Amino acid sequence: MTKIDTIRRREQNTAWIMLLPALLLLLLVFAYPIARAFWLSLFTQNLGTKLQAEFSGLDNYVRMAGDGRFWQSFLTTSIFTTTSVVLELLLGMGIAIVLNQRFLGRSLVRTSAILPWALPTALIGLAWAWIFNDQFGVANDLLLRLGLIKTGINWLGEPNLARIAVIFADVWKTTPFISILLLAGLQSISPDLYEAHSIDGASPWQSFRQITLPLLMPQILIASLFRFAQAFGVFDLIAVMTNGGPGGATEVVSLYIYSTVMRYLDFGYGAALVVVTFLLLLVMVAIASFLLSKSRTTKGMA
Repeated sequence: MTKIDTIRRREQNTAWIMLLPALLLLLLVFAYPIARAFWLSLFTQNLGTKLQAEFSGLDNYVRMAGDGRFWQSFLTTSIFTTTSVVLELLLGMGIAIVLNQRFLGRSLVRTSAILPWALPTALIGLAWAWIFNDQFGVANDLLLRLGLIKTGINWLGEPNLARIAVIFADVWKTTPFISILLLAGLQSISPDLYEAHSIDGASPWQSFRQITLPLLMPQILIASLFRFAQAFGVFDLIAVMTNGGPGGATEVVSLYIYSTVMRYLDFGYGAALVVVTFLLLLVMVAIASFLLSKSRTTKGMA
């Protein structure tokens, strides 16, 4: 073993020692709860058993396979997550590009732009519920004043409109977070690259495609994965705005699990729902990460 190999081995050992506390913390925070939930999912514990745990093997998972309400809530969650994240990325990119320009009062605008994300989600949900109220909401009032509608729209009482309303509220709140992450990436790109590209005759759109997007792809990947996982677990915003209504149109997985455990006291089945939802989320995040990484490689080669 050469001296260089010895140094590398020591550096690797030092790195693992430094990472060990963080790995143990992650194991405690993530692995133990999921393992505990899996163990509980092997038991039936509900009002039928007088809240006594009775071993039932995989019965809860067999029951879940035929649970239409769960799969409907999973579909609703997937649509909500995908639509929200895509819109947030598009709007966040546009806002980041604007905030990266030089203009009077830029610092104040940057500070103001982050406020929606900093506010409590439950408070935001309550505010948007009032805005979309069919009787005295601001949304209907503005549309009536502009003459675009003749009667108030029941935004949160009609399934499709309710879905649009909760997505709109989520996009409004979390787009600033995406824009700040992308803005940090934009500021790391040297202006000399754009200047040299423009001298070669490239248009702003070509500079965006050939310089900005490839160099910004790491921040896009991080923001997308973070928001995907966060949006998939949305609870408080929808709980405050619609509580899963009307008729379950906006019921996401987290609300269904909450109802199963806290309302119906079906602890074993609720644990099984948690385990399966966690595994499905891992699969979806892995697919999204693969697609984004592939896109990054393709743009880098181009």
